[in-house]
Amino acid sequence: MPEAFEQDYPLQQLKQVTKSLNNGQFVQVRRMLAKTAPCDTALLLESSPHKIRTLLWQLVDPDVQGDVLEELSEDVRLGIIAQMEPEHIAAATEDMSHDDLGEVLRSLPDTVYQDVVSAMDSQDRERATQALSYQERSAGALMNTDTVTIRPDVTIDVVLRYLRLRGELPEGTDDLYVVDKHNCFLGAMSLTTLLTNSPDKIIRELMDEDCESIPISMDESEVAQLFERHNWISAPVVDDNDHLLGRITIDDIVDVIREDAEHSLLSLAGLDDEEDTFAPVLKSSKKRSVWLGVNLLTALLAAIVASFFENTLAILPILAVLNGIVPSMGGVAGSQTLTLVIRGIAVGHINQTNQRFLLMKELAIGAINGMVWSILIAGVVAIWQWDFKLGGVLAFAMFMNLVAAGIAGASIPLILKKMKIDPALAGSVVLTTVTDIVGIFAFLGTATWLLV
Repeated sequence: MPEAFEQDYPLQQLKQVTKSLNNGQFVQVRRMLAKTAPCDTALLLESSPHKIRTLLWQLVDPDVQGDVLEELSEDVRLGIIAQMEPEHIAAATEDMSHDDLGEVLRSLPDTVYQDVVSAMDSQDRERATQALSYQERSAGALMNTDTVTIRPDVTIDVVLRYLRLRGELPEGTDDLYVVDKHNCFLGAMSLTTLLTNSPDKIIRELMDEDCESIPISMDESEVAQLFERHNWISAPVVDDNDHLLGRITIDDIVDVIREDAEHSLLSLAGLDDEEDTFAPVLKSSKKRSVWLGVNLLTALLAAIVASFFENTLAILPILAVLNGIVPSMGGVAGSQTLTLVIRGIAVGHINQTNQRFLLMKELAIGAINGMVWSILIAGVVAIWQWDFKLGGVLAFAMFMNLVAAGIAGASIPLILKKMKIDPALAGSVVLTTVTDIVGIFAFLGTATWLLV
């Protein structure tokens, strides 16, 4: 399928489905959805307004509803689950993998969760309890339990006969894990090694004893960094006693990387990365009002600082015209540094050993940019107003604010991280407050001292 067609395919499909729904052709829509992959059905649901989404879900084959639920964002999934009976939710989660089952069940309200668990049979109830026993956003929450294990003292021929008896391997299998009789992890045997060596070879002689395992409690972002660094397709997960518990595959890591990227991007605007694009107006308004309120408070704080210089502004009205330049430049420069530092924290580039160097580097960048742009703006204002002292005041304020913006942009994410606060979510608000207050105070304070 050509790349351009692949990109347009979901949009074309959505148009066809919407047209058929508006014409009342529900049977045709059901047939279209039956031929659609669960991931594309999930995309259709997420791309549809609330009323159309409700109709679409009713036309999805119950046998694939669980697969579709796995692919949905949390906000959309909760909206759809709210329309389902507990026994239908239990049926939809019956064949879910360990990690997806835990993710879906964690997103349920407590009352709904209890009803769903009650509707499960004993085997699924045990799976649900196990899936929820691991901490959210940990390696345990990511892992699947569908591992293939072998013993170290058998031959390749024995393993091959065992695999033929199994008939199939779990999806994404590239390694077989070697364990002892107590299920302690000893190493890994790649399928390539298995197929390219003599059948009478012993597994212990060929297995990779240096295969790195992942602790069950490791944070999912750290797991993603390991996969990225080592180019893994899968990796074993062990407990504190090195007992093999399961494995994590690359498809789950891709989801983690995408979610982290979306979180960082949307958090900079104070938005929830799981928010439903087509959620009801009042629901979306409530979510966004929180950070609008925080921004309003910081803006009022900057206005209070400016109010200390009312007499100065009354005497020199030109200052009111120029007053927005300094905070604006500081805000842009600080945002550049803030974004780079947040990215560095997210990918693991910034740690205790290089934080001091980073702060000094950003201080130097702020000083250089401050000198360049302060000289430029001083010349423009001096020629425009024919007032070299005013140009000098603006240049000094610009220099001070760009230096402050560089330091604040680098230090705020580090401080917030130590305080267990998400830098992506709160960093821009704090930075704006700093650059606004420093910019206004430096400009109007210096003007009051030298010009009035």
